[in-house]
Amino acid sequence: MSGLQQKIGQLFLVGCRGESVTPEEQLVFEQCGFGGFILFKENCREPRQILSLCRSLWESAEEIPPFLAIDQEGGRVHRLPEPFTHFPSAARIGAKRDKDLAYRAGKATAAELALVGFNLNFAPVLDVNSNPQNPVIGDRSFGRTPGQVIETASAWAQGLRDGGIIPCAKHFPGHGDTDKDSHFALPVVGKTLAQLEAVELPPFVHACRNGIEALMTAHVRYSVLDAELPATLSERIVTGMLRHQLGFDGVVFSDDMEMKAISDNYGLEESVALGARAGLDVFLFCHDLSKAVEAWEFLCAEAESEAALRAQVENSYRRITKLKRRYLKAIAGIAENGLEERLNQPDHRRLVDEI
Repeated sequence: MSGLQQKIGQLFLVGCRGESVTPEEQLVFEQCGFGGFILFKENCREPRQILSLCRSLWESAEEIPPFLAIDQEGGRVHRLPEPFTHFPSAARIGAKRDKDLAYRAGKATAAELALVGFNLNFAPVLDVNSNPQNPVIGDRSFGRTPGQVIETASAWAQGLRDGGIIPCAKHFPGHGDTDKDSHFALPVVGKTLAQLEAVELPPFVHACRNGIEALMTAHVRYSVLDAELPATLSERIVTGMLRHQLGFDGVVFSDDMEMKAISDNYGLEESVALGARAGLDVFLFCHDLSKAVEAWEFLCAEAESEAALRAQVENSYRRITKLKRRYLKAIAGIAENGLEERLNQPDHRRLVDEI
């Protein structure tokens, strides 16, 4: 694998099929050198198995350690089985208006994730719950006002960070006022720029100014920002707004590129080309490994012949490896013996009761 191919491998975070890495998956991971992995409920049966899977994925990376990611927001977005604590939703935490409580919830979440090897959590949600009819955000949001979201989400993220887990806030520039679920269709937000600046954008502006390590884009089209492309694929939004206007130099992750908001409206190569040129650092392919391989091969071929794209790859590689050097010293998980005992945390259950 060439140096360029290795760098492009770091731009992909992928899922795996089951509770362990298959020989076929292992071969693909070695060939493509993917930069990270995401686990879902179907990958997670019990603590020792999860730790074993995270170790296998960690060891599949030859030189640069991988992101080991999960969506562990609390509430209805909760991937891990008992005895992991099922923390309440962001809305429940936000309703308390207690920054210390939010911080402790984030840190407790991080403690349990770190025990089995995770190092990246796709949370907190920074979307403002501004549309009661929203089918996908709702109680995943910390509140109905930007101030409530900023106050509580930033404390929760600091708890996650202090517990050794990288927070990745989502979904830039705001998914809270959509009437469609981007898993199934492409939402369109028709708000004016002034309306976006008053409600959707403030939590992300605050996060950028206060050192958030990573952000995830929304598969949503914002007519006033880009009349043609959803945020994930929009150079105006990712580079123009996020990089230039807000000065964000952290890692930008796409949401899952297999979601229908993208896959029903753009071909695989088209979406990857647009996303790369928009300024995405990491592409998520959460379920179909063959699509990730196809996208990696396409991007390798394109970058070989296009200097501007190679420069984008270099910038993304720099951001990714900088974040990994900061956090990924060794796999976070502990020895298997004592794992269940460490997960049996009465203070975490008391924290749930307090919330």
